Amino acid sequence: MADFQVVVADPDSGTTFQRDVDGQDANRFLGKSIGEEVDGGAVGLDGYTVEITGGSDAAGRPMRGDVSGPNLKEVLLEGGTGYKPKRDGERKRVTVRGAEVSDVVAQLNVKIAERGEASVEDLLGEGDDEEGDE
Repeated sequence: MADFQVVVADPDSGTTFQRDVDGQDANRFLGKSIGEEVDGGAVGLDGYTVEITGGSDAAGRPMRGDVSGPNLKEVLLEGGTGYKPKRDGERKRVTVRGAEVSDVVAQLNVKIAERGEASVEDLLGEGDDEEGDE
């Protein structure tokens, strides 16, 4: 059974929210790839649509959009996701995970693609505890 920690980014406000997703909601992400859209109800955003932007497995290996499938692959990188070169022209062989979401993914990054009627803060219910304490 798949379970993820999903980090939901709101590009309009610049905030992020973390949700633990398991069971049927996690199954909505399985088989999808980076760049594909999923119903936001899986992370508690009813009426919204979210787009998968990346993720990583339990060992911290990042998902890359240019590597097909869900498996690990060693690729020679000049920069980008998974490697930051220290000088010009430096390359390195790095183990990364493919763009497809599988049950070995531990964290999944998504952003809001289409908005619903209710606000994000109301649906995810974060920040309500601090406002009433005076």
